[in-house]
Amino acid sequence: MLDRWENAVSADASDTDKPIPGRDWWRQAVVYQVYPRSFNDSNGDGEGDLQGIISRVPYLKRLGVDAVWLSPHYPSPLADGGYDVADYRDVDPRFGTLDDFDELVAALHASGMRIVVDIVPNHSSSEHPWFREALASEPGSAARARYIFRDGTGENGDEPPSDWRSHFGGSAWQRVPDGQWYLHLFAKEQPDFDWSNREVREDFHRTLRFWSDRGVDGFRVDVAHGLAKDLSEPLRSQTTLDKGLPLDGSDPLYDRDEVHEIFEGWRRVLNEYDPPRSAVAEAWVPAERRVLYARPSELGQAFNFDLLTAPWGAEEFRMTIAKNLAEAETSGASSTWVLSNHDVVRHPSRYGLPAGTDLDRWKMADGADPAVDVAQGLRRARAATLLMLALPGSAYLYNGEELGLFEVPDLPADALQDPIWERTGHERKGRDGCRVPLPWDSDAHAFGFSTGTPWLPQPPWFAEYAASGEEGSEGSTLEFYRHAIAARRSLQRGESLEWLDAPRRDVLHFARHDGWHVIANFGDEPVALSGRVLVASGAVSADAEVPAETTVWIRPA
Repeated sequence: MLDRWENAVSADASDTDKPIPGRDWWRQAVVYQVYPRSFNDSNGDGEGDLQGIISRVPYLKRLGVDAVWLSPHYPSPLADGGYDVADYRDVDPRFGTLDDFDELVAALHASGMRIVVDIVPNHSSSEHPWFREALASEPGSAARARYIFRDGTGENGDEPPSDWRSHFGGSAWQRVPDGQWYLHLFAKEQPDFDWSNREVREDFHRTLRFWSDRGVDGFRVDVAHGLAKDLSEPLRSQTTLDKGLPLDGSDPLYDRDEVHEIFEGWRRVLNEYDPPRSAVAEAWVPAERRVLYARPSELGQAFNFDLLTAPWGAEEFRMTIAKNLAEAETSGASSTWVLSNHDVVRHPSRYGLPAGTDLDRWKMADGADPAVDVAQGLRRARAATLLMLALPGSAYLYNGEELGLFEVPDLPADALQDPIWERTGHERKGRDGCRVPLPWDSDAHAFGFSTGTPWLPQPPWFAEYAASGEEGSEGSTLEFYRHAIAARRSLQRGESLEWLDAPRRDVLHFARHDGWHVIANFGDEPVALSGRVLVASGAVSADAEVPAETTVWIRPA
């Protein structure tokens, strides 16, 4: 059995410790998302921090990623995991200081990696100085004009200004003591900015320059499609979120055409630097609208989450890949590929659950009903990951997926911190299950994450997935990721992909730029293999077959 891959690709590997050169480094990059609160704790307070990340830079270097995406590190009350920002130009004391941030940037750059930071422009924290000033000011004041305040409806103004709903449940409006209401599309602690306000736009330009001046290489733009809103009176009824209608630029809240003027201004700022700073939009919009955010005159790239939501199946994956490559060609950007992140159930769990499982309902269960098929989930996850890493464009990994981590669905109710839990009246547990602190050492307290008590409890089974046990272990998920990323670095050239005939409908077969091939077997039976195996997501038999639910990269015979 070929359950080691190093020798199979050694002739192709070179310069795996060097950063991708040039201004377009992001087009083919492997980007590793660090959720700082859950990555590594250096001071024993139970929460990850910047010094904890710095201490793991050698681990990230050996993993072979091109860049680290740092989820919000700003001062925050943590009403929504840091996506409620109280100060856009500082570091949360829980995580460290600006000096620590500068040290992290220097350590990553010295190790050949770049850094991308989250920026959260749709809303601030209710603890932001601007919002505190707004609450202390009169209706109609300049301080309130930075946010979206409106009078209520009904005889005494005690009804919300419109029927708009929060993503986290309930009304998107919150009343303040003087009777007015403010808009929050997420938690009530996250008041939305009014992006028609010149002061808001100029302040975010200052924020982009602040972090770019500190050496940040790019930005991940949260809720990019939500900034522009139609606030003409009377406020129009919400059309898409509640009724499931397609976004087409006409919704009062999302994906309005006016948003592109905002991002054209951002691009002018980002282009002040050499190389220009990169940006990628989180925009949950249809493909034909997503290309607008990815234009070179705007952010330059936009996430596609289509693989993340695609059911397991060859045809579903092929259609998703083909559609998104065509979209990238239209925009002039490169595509982005994502299987897990801080907002969704980890993909080994998704692939190990019965088809059609309601993931929100499942997370309300005790973790055993329905049961995850652990072996199948990990087998499919590794196959999907190797397929994703073979695609043209940038690949985004979520911290812990390189260990094969599964979701933790059975966190106790008193440990939950995601606002979705409270806002939905305890009907949805939210996203805490994918944010549990990472296991580094199977024999250490808190599995080496912290000397204190982790902010979310780690299950005992995390010991099986600790980095210490996977380090250097033949066939481990960590070693698989390391080898696959190194092979990608060696092989990935250009942005072309040619679909080839496959022997069965449950198999995908395509060729990349200089003749290496990818075979992804989604079926239950093996498929014949001809060629030299470069990388495999699982053990490949000596009788030249690709096993069920396995992906291989080969040099054809």
